[in-house]
Amino acid sequence: MAKKGTARAARQQLADVPQQLAALASMSVPDLAAKYLELYGEPTRSRNRDYLKKRLAFRIQELAEGGLSTRAVARISELGDKLPERWRMRQVEEAKPPAPPPPSTSDVRAAAADARAPAADGRDARLPPPGTVLTRVFKGTQHRVMVREDGIEYEGQLHRSLSSVAKLITGTAWNGYSFFGLKDGASKQKAVTR
Repeated sequence: MAKKGTARAARQQLADVPQQLAALASMSVPDLAAKYLELYGEPTRSRNRDYLKKRLAFRIQELAEGGLSTRAVARISELGDKLPERWRMRQVEEAKPPAPPPPSTSDVRAAAADARAPAADGRDARLPPPGTVLTRVFKGTQHRVMVREDGIEYEGQLHRSLSSVAKLITGTAWNGYSFFGLKDGASKQKAVTR
């Protein structure tokens, strides 16, 4: 009797796959990122809509119909060092014990909102403290900006954001935090607090 119940659940899950795949088309990027976290158990670093839809479609089908065959996994292990690094890392990750259940979608959205929330004094919490000087060498020229309470000072002018300064320097749209090396602990810049 238990086999009938599991077979029925498997058929239901397979029947639901087309609906799940169709739902991806109408999802926003934050919704796709939340679904990625739900299905993969880790947040995505990508905000590319098409990439996320493809990865999620693959994962939905993989969960419904099964992943690689044991023969394919054995062949991958056999090839070993000849494989690209990312394939070997995936094999290692799949061998790990299952991760704890991921946080709910509402928890993820709340955490993302908290990260973007202004600090208690109304400034963006991602900015270093006022008085910090950020430097960046671009095309052989060193550019210095000072973080102030009321904005970003560059060449004696006050700007609203690091992105506007980065655009002024490069002539193209840049993420200011990325340009000045403030994302993910990167050290493209030198910060000096005065």
